[in-house]
Amino acid sequence: MSVTYQIEPGGVLKGRIRVPGDKSLSHRAIMLGSIAQGVTRITGFLEGEDAIATLNAFRALGVSIEGPTRGNVTVHGVGLRGLKAPGRALDCGNAGTAMRLLAGLLAGQSFDCELTGDESLRQRPMERVAEPLNRMGARIETGKGGRPPLKIHGARKLAGIRYDMPVASAQVKSALLLAGLYAEGRTCVTEPAPTRDHTERMLQAFGCAVEKNGNTVCVRGGAKLTATAIEVPADISSAAFLMAGASIAPGSDITLEHVGINPTRTGAIEILRLMGADLQVLNERAAGGEPVADIRVRGSTLRGVEVPRELAALAIDEFPALFIVAANAKGTTVVTGAEELRVKESDRIQVMADGLQALGLQAAPTRDGMRITGGPYRGGVVDSHGDHRVAMAFAMAALRASAAVTVSDCANVATSFPGFVELARSAGLKISLV
Repeated sequence: MSVTYQIEPGGVLKGRIRVPGDKSLSHRAIMLGSIAQGVTRITGFLEGEDAIATLNAFRALGVSIEGPTRGNVTVHGVGLRGLKAPGRALDCGNAGTAMRLLAGLLAGQSFDCELTGDESLRQRPMERVAEPLNRMGARIETGKGGRPPLKIHGARKLAGIRYDMPVASAQVKSALLLAGLYAEGRTCVTEPAPTRDHTERMLQAFGCAVEKNGNTVCVRGGAKLTATAIEVPADISSAAFLMAGASIAPGSDITLEHVGINPTRTGAIEILRLMGADLQVLNERAAGGEPVADIRVRGSTLRGVEVPRELAALAIDEFPALFIVAANAKGTTVVTGAEELRVKESDRIQVMADGLQALGLQAAPTRDGMRITGGPYRGGVVDSHGDHRVAMAFAMAALRASAAVTVSDCANVATSFPGFVELARSAGLKISLV
């Protein structure tokens, strides 16, 4: 289905808003609940297309799952060795997280399995996860150019390895840790920079011992997972679009409720503060093993900055929103160390640069980031290339545009932020579907 956003210029964002549940945690809660022993009850589950794809995959693997009903899901775990051959290829839709993490989990099963996805997912690189899994003893075949579909051959004996990741990626790290549950000995992964640690935290919540030493994390094979209750907080990656919109629109005052503020995900907050955003983190507390808080953002005068490289991996999914903030800051913003953006749902560096240029802004893409000079910009037509985060970012850009902004190819927003248009409109964005 073709979906286009039409956003009239101007406006402010106000009110108290709760965005949908965290996508990363929703994926992992279904996966670990399925291979745990006992009944796992999940609240706050994201009922977006990506997380639903993971849920349906585990149903096909023989797991009884009730829901989702208003964010509530009940998973009847089958234990580490209880999954069954699905009898068909598992369709991951647009979910790169689902495909990469499933590759690790399925590498240790006794049956063969194939993973596929939509046209966008079939263009994404998978050799980066297949290669280290094969090094553990798995047999995973990728399609042409190292892309999906993935054919995973079961009944392989896995051995734990020590793996130094060439590029920071929470998805690759997580795939290896899940495979490590089925491997002999220890599996250790060392990251070149910190990435989100949701898998490690949730493994511990399910009773699995996880060893951490600096940037290295290890698990031992054969660990037993025990069912538990998982509360999924609001997704900071979804909240980031409203944080960005409120920052750039004078007079805005919005509070985003119950947002996950895992320290491996707060790069966007730190970058916004560096740029002069009026941002408060309030009512900090814990939920389901993850730190959460309410985030209040008001419109402010922003400045361009050179983003510290060490923050790049901590804000990788939020950069489309942050690029819009940079376009509204005084001076030039320089982003480096974000090469992972080129292998997301789209090449987010190039697609965001193209969109910013279409609005009349100075945006120069580089191999691992972008250089953006802020200033006034016009309306225009932007192609999101089917990337949900690009679509939502340019919707927020209209708050400061001189004319209407049209964003095409927005159907995939439903993968991570169902109800985005209605919620953004309720906050004050002048958005409609064409």
